[in-house]
Amino acid sequence: MQTNPTYSSLVAVGDSFTEGMSDLLPDGSYRGWADLLAGRMAARTPGFRYANLAVRGKLIGQIVEEQVDVAAAMNADVITLVGGLNDTLRPKCDMGRVRGLLEEAVEKLAPACRQLVLMRSPGRQGPVLERFRPRMEELFVCVEELAERHGAVVVDLYGAASLSDPRMWDVDRLHLTAEGHRRVAEAVWQRLGYDPEDTEWRTPMAATVPPGWITRRVTDARFARQHLLPWIGRRLTGRSSGDGLPAKRPELLPYEGPAA
Repeated sequence: MQTNPTYSSLVAVGDSFTEGMSDLLPDGSYRGWADLLAGRMAARTPGFRYANLAVRGKLIGQIVEEQVDVAAAMNADVITLVGGLNDTLRPKCDMGRVRGLLEEAVEKLAPACRQLVLMRSPGRQGPVLERFRPRMEELFVCVEELAERHGAVVVDLYGAASLSDPRMWDVDRLHLTAEGHRRVAEAVWQRLGYDPEDTEWRTPMAATVPPGWITRRVTDARFARQHLLPWIGRRLTGRSSGDGLPAKRPELLPYEGPAA
């Protein structure tokens, strides 16, 4: 990997993780790791361009159908692809199909950029995701194999203890906090060959006194009512939180905003 490379453009492809949920800004929009990464890269390269095609809730088939060809046509220096995790969280999931679609995406994107970036997504500690963990890990094996075959790099977030800490996750238990997204941006930044700005991003947060039993039960009940039950309802009815939403940043345009 080249040290401190010069990249002039970035296109991000994926779902809510790449859209930036739940790194909420005062205006109600989401920032997230991809925006933070683009800000850093833009600070080093005048005229840097950035597009973010991600939309929350998208399955890998939708990512391939709606985003991959668009991203490939942009001929960006760097393309990031994170997808398939939403599929693994569905009650019924054809992992063979997921692997095939991910392979199709990589085969189209890898030749269309200087550097394709794939990820082993972070995994939160807790009982809700445990039943889906074998599928997630099967997906990550596929990611590693595709990266080796097509010259992509893999950012290993799943293996980072700091990102499994429940305190790095929003109240919906599915999306990272602002601090979580900051650490992901740092991880990708370093994997692209830039000098570290935070050498301790993998270091877990300092231990704190855990909340009491009553507080945990109240929190669990609120989570179930506000997030888990609606999420299950969408899964059972085939709906998505991203239905009808446009891409976050659909055109490859000069980045404007404060550097991260």
